[in-house]
Amino acid sequence: MKILNIVGARPNFMKVAPLHRAFLKRPTIESKIVHTGQHYDAKMSDVFFNQLELPQPHYFLGIGGGSHAQQTAKIMLEFEKVMEAEQPDLVLVVGDVTSTIACALVASKMHVRIAHVEAGLRSGDRRMPEEINRILTDSISDLLFVTEQAGIDNLRREGVPDNKVFMVGNCMIDSLVHYRQKAQMLDVMKPLGLSKGDYVLMTMHRPANVDTVEGLSSILQIIEDTSRYRKVLFPIHPRTRNNIERFGLQSQLNAIQNLILTEPQGYLEFLNLMENAALVVTDSGGIQEETTYLQAPCLTFRDSTERPVTVELGTNQLLADLNPATVHEKVLEILEGRAKKGIVPPLWDGQAAERIADILVKIG
Repeated sequence: MKILNIVGARPNFMKVAPLHRAFLKRPTIESKIVHTGQHYDAKMSDVFFNQLELPQPHYFLGIGGGSHAQQTAKIMLEFEKVMEAEQPDLVLVVGDVTSTIACALVASKMHVRIAHVEAGLRSGDRRMPEEINRILTDSISDLLFVTEQAGIDNLRREGVPDNKVFMVGNCMIDSLVHYRQKAQMLDVMKPLGLSKGDYVLMTMHRPANVDTVEGLSSILQIIEDTSRYRKVLFPIHPRTRNNIERFGLQSQLNAIQNLILTEPQGYLEFLNLMENAALVVTDSGGIQEETTYLQAPCLTFRDSTERPVTVELGTNQLLADLNPATVHEKVLEILEGRAKKGIVPPLWDGQAAERIADILVKIG
């Protein structure tokens, strides 16, 4: 069975790395990696390939930036050439980025089977492009590999036959389990003047939060309020940095005491920083899962989540808006030792990729 594994953006790498490793152990599977280049920046891409021990991609499509429509069209045109050259038996897509739906559409039109890893997740917010990508990818996929019970419930509600759906666990957690010890050995905190528990780790990049002056002003106020109690470490996403400069907020950011700004971190470095933070404040999808596994307190600035298990069982709490007063109250609650307790969800045990590989070998 020849499988083309699609990666396009940073979160994809952590999911495909354990899958590629599992496939290489099975002589009946030929595994190749196609990197669309949807996100391409050495800090956001190369470092992840190196740290996750992924081989150089067999194909790099070099798509780069552009609108959703432009990226989708470019990926489809280039990926079609790869499909014609390789004639794969299966195209495996992960997550919910533009590359996921674009490559799934090409495979579907060429009558090649599609496996969607992290299927069935729904936020209920169709304003998010990721939500549209999830729904469409699931609707044309032949095999749907699910991370949590909500995924099964959503797919059943949408009329997907049960024999297409497999509860396997979470490949993102596979990478975390595999690299956790290596990450723990890194000397990340000391050069930043940090020690365990004396800082809050923050990430912000979603357009709904960082594409307006109001949203960014609220974020800066939240950082300033939080910095009175702990240092705030903010590895700043290129989109967020650009908007801060565009809206003339750079001097306000620079004036905040106790704030440590860094470039985006590598996977292992960020894993180390999450594990040692007093609190993680984010608007990311994957970080909700990683903090749940690490049992680290997490506040997520979104009014809905496609990963409800992180709230129902895990340590994650949603904050529907960027109201600094509400956030201040929650931050204080956690820093005073009243953080929400959580448990690790079922099958988040580091073996999801092995289960997927076993299923694919069995199905043939």
